[in-house]
Amino acid sequence: MSKAGVSAADVRAVLMKDEEFKQEYERLQPRYALIAQLINARQEQKITQAEMAERMGTKRSNISRFESGTYNPSLDFLIRAAASLGKKIEFSLR
Repeated sequence: MSKAGVSAADVRAVLMKDEEFKQEYERLQPRYALIAQLINARQEQKITQAEMAERMGTKRSNISRFESGTYNPSLDFLIRAAASLGKKIEFSLR
């Protein structure tokens, strides 16, 4: 039995052939990598968005918008988010 549809990896491979798409993808990659790390840390600790928001002193909707990528967080927000999970943010320039 074959699966219907196309895999995300296949779609990405086709899209990455477009130079404009590739540049934008690479520009946004660090943002989404950090979001994924914070989501994983929250889920590993079995903490809801509401619990994380309470720890940070913000609204659950802010956590939701951040995790969906529709919110451009401040550095302070990122530091508080990491601290609410017992983590620290590290930066490096390459």
